Amino acid sequence: MSVLDVGCGTGVITGGIAQAVGPTGTVVGVDVSEDLLAHAAAKHAGEANLSFEIANVVRLSYRDAFGVVTAARVLQWLGDPMSALAGMVAAVKPGGRIVALDYSHAKARWEPEPPVAFTRFYHAFLDWRADAGMDNAIADHLAAMLSNAGLLKVEVTDESELTTRSDAEFDRRMSLWPSVIATRGHQVVADGMLEEAERAAAGEAFMQWLATDAELQSMYLLAATGEKPQAT
Repeated sequence: MSVLDVGCGTGVITGGIAQAVGPTGTVVGVDVSEDLLAHAAAKHAGEANLSFEIANVVRLSYRDAFGVVTAARVLQWLGDPMSALAGMVAAVKPGGRIVALDYSHAKARWEPEPPVAFTRFYHAFLDWRADAGMDNAIADHLAAMLSNAGLLKVEVTDESELTTRSDAEFDRRMSLWPSVIATRGHQVVADGMLEEAERAAAGEAFMQWLATDAELQSMYLLAATGEKPQAT
C-alpha cells in the first residue's frame, strides 16, 4: 500500500500510517514548511518505508501514484480547499481512496462556559477565518466536497474529540486552544480582528479556567472517504 499524507507537519500522523502499512508499504508526507519537515525527517529517520518531501497542498504534482491520499486537519485552513482536493484526487490511483479529516470550529463546545476573555477571542478567530475565506463548518461539507470532486462511495464517520477532566488525555487535548491563541492569535491581531492585549488576556483566562473550573471540551470532527473512479 502506498500512501500520501498531505500537510503532514511534524509527521505525527504520518508515522502512525507508516506503522499501519508495515514494511511492504510506502508512505510519503508532504508539507510546505521546511522546518516542520526537517523535524519530521529527524524524528522518523530510522523508518525505511517513510519519506518526506516539500510540496504545496494546492500545487501537488503527483499523478495516479498512491493507493490512498490523506489530509488530516488541513483543508480547514485553505481559502480554496477544492483546489487542494482536486490535486489529491489527481495523486491517487484509479480505485484508490481519499481520506479527509477536519473540524467544524464553529461547533466547539465547553462546560462550564469558559471566560468572557476567551470567548471574545474564539469569536474573533472564527471571524478572522471567515474573512480569509476559510470554512468554519467544513466538517459538515466534506461529503459534498468529495462527491463534487468526482469521488464515489463517499462515507462519513464522526471522529469528534470529547475530553473530560477525568480523562488521561485531558491536559493535552485542552492545550489546543492555548496553542491557537499563541500562534494563530497573532495573525488575528495583525489583521485587526482583536487587540494584542485581548489576545494575551484570552490565553491567561483560558489557562486559569483550565486549572480550576474546566470539565469538558468537545471538538466536532468528521472524517470523509471516497473512491476515485476506475479509468475508462
